[in-house]
Amino acid sequence: MNNYAVFILATMVVAYLLDVITGILNVRALQPELPKEFTGVYDAEKYRKSQEYTRISSKFGLFVSTFDLIVTLTFWLMGGFTYVDTLVGSWSLSPIVSGLAFIGILVVANGIISMPFGIYSTFVIEERFGFNKTTVGTFILDKIKALGLGLVLGVPVLAGILWFFGSAGDLAWLYCWIAVTVFTFGLQFIAPTWIMPLFNKFTPLEDGELRSTLLAYAEKVNFPLQGIFVIDGSKRSARSNAYFTGFGKNKRIALYDTLINNHSIEELTAVLAHEVGHYKRKHIFQSMALSIVQSGIMFYMLSVFLNSKELYSAFYVDTPSVYAGLVFFMMLYSPISTIIGIGMNIFARKNEYEADDYAAVTTGKPESMIATLKKLSADNLSNLTPHPLYVFLNYSHPTALQRIVALRK
Repeated sequence: MNNYAVFILATMVVAYLLDVITGILNVRALQPELPKEFTGVYDAEKYRKSQEYTRISSKFGLFVSTFDLIVTLTFWLMGGFTYVDTLVGSWSLSPIVSGLAFIGILVVANGIISMPFGIYSTFVIEERFGFNKTTVGTFILDKIKALGLGLVLGVPVLAGILWFFGSAGDLAWLYCWIAVTVFTFGLQFIAPTWIMPLFNKFTPLEDGELRSTLLAYAEKVNFPLQGIFVIDGSKRSARSNAYFTGFGKNKRIALYDTLINNHSIEELTAVLAHEVGHYKRKHIFQSMALSIVQSGIMFYMLSVFLNSKELYSAFYVDTPSVYAGLVFFMMLYSPISTIIGIGMNIFARKNEYEADDYAAVTTGKPESMIATLKKLSADNLSNLTPHPLYVFLNYSHPTALQRIVALRK
């Protein structure tokens, strides 16, 4: 093994051990007594059920992580990358088509291997705790649609990256960065209209007290809405959610039907105010800017390591190629990506506090947001006492209790 192989192997093992340790700490942090803040929202049975859900989900996640590590290391150390590279090379295809075939084989193989875990999670664990509403037909259709989107959107992007790094010289990373940035930005405009409706039905919120209240609030804070839509989230899950989409005059708020069914008008107004808060505090634009900077760093580093023969040797591949180098670099880049992800989570948690604060101030009813957080926690069987280290490494939102404490201030 050369230095690249040792580094990648070490980071994979360290990441796995960290995942195991934090998972164990998170389960041990479960408290037998319900936090007083949630009295009246959780009964004894629901609280017991939420803790059982945390335990089972954690054990399943640990099993999946262990399996993934074993499969990845076995494939790597047994020369799997060499085999696929030799197979693709025997087809005498162009460099770009060879790259698409090489990466496509790896992606399809990974999808097939991970499929049973997705099925078990959906139809066993989520079903056991009352979350799953997905039928077998919907599950299969979603996979087909996702595959189709990958072919329509992912293949051209990947082909472009392979072409740039194979033909554009030293500035290939810059051209790739610009092209991917333009593509990502354009996707924000077409996704709400063309992509999201492939998976869920978006119905304009019907006239009534709820719609009038939400529109009145939006007008009060000078937030023009193109529309308020109801998503048939109950088609797949009993979980609730809401999110903001669109830019400019096409701003939209999407509310899950499960959210509407389980919350009062004041609580739903608080949810809308929270989403508006993200926009007003420029969180969406800040996140996009950080993502663009991150992709620029990644493409530049790719250009630095792409021609390193030692990187290819680490995976037992003798002939360098852009497509193999891209896959190997992503494994080399993984620890950096993890560190950036932790930083992004810290940034996201700060944004959630700010959006909560905006909702509390502009509605004048912080208790409505607090009530919403409590109900969402109970409905989603959230872990009310996660370990601080687990939260630091994995949570993009503060815990419900942390958000409630901040709102009470």
